[in-house]
Amino acid sequence: MSPLPAPRKPTRDAGLAACLFAIDPVGLGGIVIRSRIGPARDGFLSRLRGLLPSATPVRRLPTHITDDRLLGGLDLAGTLSFGSRIVATGLLAEVDGGVVVIPMAERLDRALVGKLAAALDRGVVSVARDGVMSERDARFGVVALDEGIGDDEAAPGALCDRLAFVLDETMLNDDFVWPGARAIARARGRLAGIVVGDDTAIALCRTAVALGIDSLRAPILALRAARAAAALAGRRSIDEADAILAARLILAPRATTLPAPEPAPEPPSEPPTESQNEPDEPPPEPREAQADDQPQDEPPPGDASEELAERVLDAARSALPLDLLAALAMLGGPRRAASAASGKTPIAQGGVRGRPAGVRPGRPGNGARLALIDTLRAAAPMQPLRRRERAAQNPGPTPRVLVRAEDFRIKRFIAPVRTVAIFAVDASGSSALNRLAEAKGAIQILLADCYVRRDQVALIAFRNRTAELLLPPTGALARARRSLAALPGGGATPLALGIDAACAMGIAERRRGASPLIVLLTDGGANIGRDGKPGREAAGRDARAAAQACAAAGLAGMVIDTAPRRSGFAAELARLMHGRYLPLPYADAAALSNAVRAQAA
Repeated sequence: MSPLPAPRKPTRDAGLAACLFAIDPVGLGGIVIRSRIGPARDGFLSRLRGLLPSATPVRRLPTHITDDRLLGGLDLAGTLSFGSRIVATGLLAEVDGGVVVIPMAERLDRALVGKLAAALDRGVVSVARDGVMSERDARFGVVALDEGIGDDEAAPGALCDRLAFVLDETMLNDDFVWPGARAIARARGRLAGIVVGDDTAIALCRTAVALGIDSLRAPILALRAARAAAALAGRRSIDEADAILAARLILAPRATTLPAPEPAPEPPSEPPTESQNEPDEPPPEPREAQADDQPQDEPPPGDASEELAERVLDAARSALPLDLLAALAMLGGPRRAASAASGKTPIAQGGVRGRPAGVRPGRPGNGARLALIDTLRAAAPMQPLRRRERAAQNPGPTPRVLVRAEDFRIKRFIAPVRTVAIFAVDASGSSALNRLAEAKGAIQILLADCYVRRDQVALIAFRNRTAELLLPPTGALARARRSLAALPGGGATPLALGIDAACAMGIAERRRGASPLIVLLTDGGANIGRDGKPGREAAGRDARAAAQACAAAGLAGMVIDTAPRRSGFAAELARLMHGRYLPLPYADAAALSNAVRAQAA
């Protein structure tokens, strides 16, 4: 077997990936290009388009495409014009055998990703809506343009898992000598006859396991890429260089852990003593048949595949980015997989504000808006039957379109749900300055995440006989710093007034579509009631009633006990609020902000 070839220059990987994708776009799924709009990306897409056959359909998929345009369905205009059901072809069926280009892939919603994933897996598009039931071929490749900023904005994992190649902006300016379309066409013709050996499949699977890749699609895509590489090179079967190329292009970018190092050789054992040289029983004599059956100069079965797997793994390890190696080494184990919602703002569905998200049956009114086109589409299949029924009941003129209540469709909207953390801080007593400093630090730390998550924070300080709103809900860090520069402290503890003020703000923010979270910082030493009169017993009774009112309103909350010694009253308030109790007598800003993040999640 040939020795391990020198690794190719990383800048050639983008061109190689484009060639392999052009040879087998359906089998390899597609390419994820993590790059902003620019000449490098446009040039790469133009060269990729030149490698495809001239008759290949290429369609751009808008991120907010409707289901009837994506999958197909009832052609409303044709149905109303001809009086019979006309079925329209969707975009995915139109692009059968071609390529779908998805701009701003990081903004795809889960429903659209699910439909794309189903079409990629099955190769067909099924439609069962508006009285239409059909199934059409939809075998295509995908070029997903990921224009996200930072690691928090990325193309959905369910889509990326089905696409073979992942390229970034630094790889697009390559020195690759692009082959002509004829060379790609010849390789495409040789693809079906490429022989795939078991050793190659075993080597790629072992490499995927060593790199911590859980998905079975990765080694399957790598094997298809190796087959396309063999076809491009004019070979009849996959050899070691093809497997190494596939591991570098497909498996290395998906690595989640460092491959286990080879075990160190064992130290030589001490020479046996005389007693050990004289065993109690003589060893059995070797059988001549064993020597005849297995020649000594021939490696035992399985060694060839193991050697190939080791070389493929070495090539994939050398292709791992340096920053990935450093990060994995610091973690000392597998990388924690980012959740699907990492950096994503929660979404509220079914509201009357936000961006359109399809339609649903229902009656307009109370803010719900009629979807006229979808209503007519639902009514169209029933027109012949309704005309006959209408003619039998009323011989007079029949309206062109008969619409009934069950045809009504109303628009659905989805909007991001912003979380508002409402800090109600006990600013009374000698330790008020410490608590206010903690609250100020926590608010500034939380505001650092507000730009990405679109969250907001607010601050209410209660002391003496009032609860004062010091910082309205905001996500602006500069404004918060100005408002937090000088906060008052000292005086009595009107705990009930602080809880009431936070509860009122939470209810108001919820009406605006937000998800409020009340964070109460207190030592539980209430001594001012709702009426402003001093008295610990009445103040405690009012605080309990305020906590119960907060729970009755359905507001999420948490109580942070800042007392050096727990009195039990703060824990009781947390129980009455149906919230979380957190004793932090010596809390710092970082610990407080982490607790709020965990509760909000």
